[in-house]
Amino acid sequence: MLTVTACYTLSSLGDKYAVSKAKFNSDEFTFLMCSSLSVFVALLLPFQEIYFSLTVQSFAAILLTALSKIIEFETCAAVLKYLSAFELKAWLGVTLFVSYATDLFFGETLSAVKILFIAITAVGLVLIARSGREEKINYRKLALPLILYLASKYGYGLVIKSFTPFISSSMQLLPALILVSVVLIPRAKPIKLIKSKPDGALKMSLFRIPNAIGMVAENMVIAVSLTDYSFIQPMILVALFAIGLIRRENCSKLNVIGGIICVVGVVGFQAV
Repeated sequence: MLTVTACYTLSSLGDKYAVSKAKFNSDEFTFLMCSSLSVFVALLLPFQEIYFSLTVQSFAAILLTALSKIIEFETCAAVLKYLSAFELKAWLGVTLFVSYATDLFFGETLSAVKILFIAITAVGLVLIARSGREEKINYRKLALPLILYLASKYGYGLVIKSFTPFISSSMQLLPALILVSVVLIPRAKPIKLIKSKPDGALKMSLFRIPNAIGMVAENMVIAVSLTDYSFIQPMILVALFAIGLIRRENCSKLNVIGGIICVVGVVGFQAV
């Protein structure tokens, strides 16, 4: 989880750059994400457990993974036009309760203490989200992509965990990334994209190196617990919070209080 947190913190800062500075649209953003990720994930295959069964479940897993990733990346680009990477991670707290309920379905033992720490973390995330620049955010435009983004993040974990008896997580992820890249070629126009924004495309692709490492480690976390997988996002938020303090960035009191509460919730949950 710490490895994923470190890798995703780096890549999330790169994602914000891609949208706000390089000005990639959703299709360009998603194509660059998936095409470069597929290369780096493929390079990591020798270090992973790989298995694949010729069953309907295996092919369904690849298609569902592709669907979750294309929704995640497309909506991420749209959401980051309105929210900072910090604020976006805060909204992901709503998946904590759903993920824990799913773990209970898969056989996890019910724990009132864990539910308490999930609630504490969620409160911190809500405070952080409310401390955002509400007067400058058009929530009518933001609502649909944000809901789809949250659903895709949860859905990805659910698919990986549900279908691992038939196909390894990496064999779900790699073909899905390639499939999304191929589908988006006509819309993203990669040759024109690279010629028009070579520096942005290169920087975004390089940020996918830690992203790929994080995705492989993330799949290992999912195999153990969907709730732990959902806690990765608050942990990234805590890391971004710490970076903001080190940089002495301006933070509202609500933001600081929310960040501290998140730290208590995350640490408490992992200590139980």
